[in-house]
Amino acid sequence: MKKQLKYLLILSALLLSASAEAQLPNQNMYLLRALNQHPVSQGAAYSALWGYRAPDGREYAILGCDSGTAFVDITDSANIREVDFVPGPVSDWREMKTYSHYAYIVSEAQNSALQIVDLQYLPDSVRFVKKFTVPGYTTTHTISQSGPYLYLNGANSSFVQNGGIAILDLTIDPETPVLKGKWTTLYVHDCRVENDTIWAANIYDEEVTIIDARNKNSMTTIRTFQNLPGSGPHNTALSSDRKRLFVTDEIGTAPFRLKVWNVENPANPIFVTNWQPTNITTSIVHNIETYGNFAVIAHYTAGVRVLNISNPDAPQEVAWYDTYPSNNGQSYNGCWGVYMFPSGKIIASDRQTGLYVLKTTFPLTGTGHSNSAPVPDGYSLEQNYPNPFNPSTKIKFSIAKNSEVSLNVYDLSGKLVADVLNDKRDGGTYEVEFSAQRYGLASGTYYYKLKAGDFVQTRKMTLVK
Repeated sequence: MKKQLKYLLILSALLLSASAEAQLPNQNMYLLRALNQHPVSQGAAYSALWGYRAPDGREYAILGCDSGTAFVDITDSANIREVDFVPGPVSDWREMKTYSHYAYIVSEAQNSALQIVDLQYLPDSVRFVKKFTVPGYTTTHTISQSGPYLYLNGANSSFVQNGGIAILDLTIDPETPVLKGKWTTLYVHDCRVENDTIWAANIYDEEVTIIDARNKNSMTTIRTFQNLPGSGPHNTALSSDRKRLFVTDEIGTAPFRLKVWNVENPANPIFVTNWQPTNITTSIVHNIETYGNFAVIAHYTAGVRVLNISNPDAPQEVAWYDTYPSNNGQSYNGCWGVYMFPSGKIIASDRQTGLYVLKTTFPLTGTGHSNSAPVPDGYSLEQNYPNPFNPSTKIKFSIAKNSEVSLNVYDLSGKLVADVLNDKRDGGTYEVEFSAQRYGLASGTYYYKLKAGDFVQTRKMTLVK
C-alpha cells in the first residue's frame, strides 16, 4: 500500500510539472562528457549511480539503467567511455554501493535480490559473480554501506517487516554475505551509516530515526523525530564533524526543501534551517552527498547543485549544472543521483538522459580529497609510505596537465617486475596503492619510476617480509 501511495504521488507530481521560474545559466560548473547509451522508448531510463576508485587511482562511474548497470571509466577527461554493462531485471529503481573491489546492486524488480560484481579486472571489464539471496529475500529499494557491512533498505516486507533494514556482513567472504540482524519498526527508504549509527529516512512517516547498530544482530532505536510537518524524508547526510544532519524531502507538501538539524545530542535533534536552489521553489530535492566543506545535491528538474557547508547552519550555493533544462517543474524528472571523486570530478545521473561528468570552475578545497585542490604547477614523485613496507605501500605523484603516465617497479638489476599503471591522467595529484604480494615479490630493495610526458623520476623502496 505504501509503495502504491508513492506511485500515485509521483503520478500527481508529473501532472504538475510546469515550470514556475525561468532557467538560470549554469553556474561555476562545466560538462566534461554526457553519455546516454541505454535509453528507453517510454518512461525513465536511468536511476541511481555511485563511484569506484580502483587501487591504481582510476575512477569509474557505476550507473543504474532500466535494464542493468553500466560501468564507465571517467579517469581521462578526453576519453570518458563505458567499459562494461551487467544486465539485470528491468526496473525503474536500481541502486548500488561498493566494498573492496566489489559492487553490490539492488532493485525493486521481482526476485532481483542482490547482484555481486567483481571490479578488479577494470579497466578491461567487470565480472558478474552471482545473484545472492537468502530465504524470503526478493527486492530492495536502496542499499547503504559502511565498512564490511551492507544495509538493505525498504526490502520486501515478507523478508523485513514493514520494509525496514537488514544487515549483510561481508567480513568473511565478500562474495557470500552473511545475514545479521533486522530493524523492523518503520519503513526505511534510505539510510546513512557512520560510526555504527544509522540515520534512517522514514519517507512515509515524516520522520527520521537514529539507530544504534553497534550490535549488528540486534539494532536499537535511539530516537525517532518528525522532519517537520508535511515532510517526506528521502535520504540523509552528515557534516564532517557529525554535528549537523542534512535531510532531503522527496514527497509531502511543497516546497520540497533540504532541512538542516543540529544533532549534537542525538536524543534531542533541533531544527536549524532549510534550503532551496537559487531562484527555484518548485523542483524536488532528492539525494545529497557531503564531502567536507561541500555538499552535492541531485535536485531533479533543477539538476546538480553544489553547496558550501563550511557553515552548515547557513548553506551557500556556489555552483550548479542543470541536467534537465526544459523546466524546473515539480516532477520526478531530471537529476536522480550524484557522487564526487577524489579528482574533483562530479558524476550525476539524469533519469531521461543518462550520465553527466562535471567539474567546478574552482577547486573544491576542504573536501578531504587531495585532487580537489588546485592542479599542481609541476610534476613530482614522492617517497612511498610506509617505507620499508609489507605487503603494500602507497605511492603519490603529481602531474601538471593531462599526460600519458606510466609507473613501473624494477629490481636492482634493472628488470621490470611490476607494471603498476600505464594510462592517461588529467592534471592532479594521485595516490596509488602498490601490493608486492600481487606481483609475488621477495624481500629486497626496488626502484619505482614515474614517466609523465617528458618528466621522469625514480625513487627507491624496500620490501621487508
